[in-house]
Amino acid sequence: MNVIGVTGMPGSGKSVVSRVADSLGMKVVRMGDVIRNEAQKRNEAPGKVAVELRQEYGEFIVAERCVEYIKNFSTSGVGHSNKPQKDKSPVFLIEGIRSPWEVQIFKKNFPNFKVIAIHSAPKTRYIRLKKRMRSDDSAEAKEAQKRDQRELKFGIGEVIASADFMVVNESAKGKLKNTVRGILKNELQNSC
Repeated sequence: MNVIGVTGMPGSGKSVVSRVADSLGMKVVRMGDVIRNEAQKRNEAPGKVAVELRQEYGEFIVAERCVEYIKNFSTSGVGHSNKPQKDKSPVFLIEGIRSPWEVQIFKKNFPNFKVIAIHSAPKTRYIRLKKRMRSDDSAEAKEAQKRDQRELKFGIGEVIASADFMVVNESAKGKLKNTVRGILKNELQNSC
């Protein structure tokens, strides 16, 4: 089984990578969904829950839940939705890796695990976040900077620095899509 991770600061373009992966038939697992689902259960802000989960269960918790999901999907063709999937893709993309501990868990469970890092300047990312306005986004640059600091405390900088692939995303979305499509197609060919 081949598993690829994507990392990057908020607003860097990770969701674009996920959409490309999905278009290529890969199964996308979003680490942020683990956090957002738990935040909804607790009726708390996702940023607060991200910190709390790691404090309560350890740095590995979100990665462990993703590994469990992937292994369950791979053995049964059923994910968390309990709906059988028609195409059992041997390649998964995990969106939103934030810490070296998460990378460690993925490499332990998936020996050929690789990481793609997406990098964009803070100003570029803040503009994107303001347009996107997902539940954990802020229109205020100061709040976005606080979120960046929280992400950096998780260890995302180390994950970005040690990634297998680095993609700079400062131009048109189409350029990012083409670059990532090339990387993912190559990985898909290597997984066969």
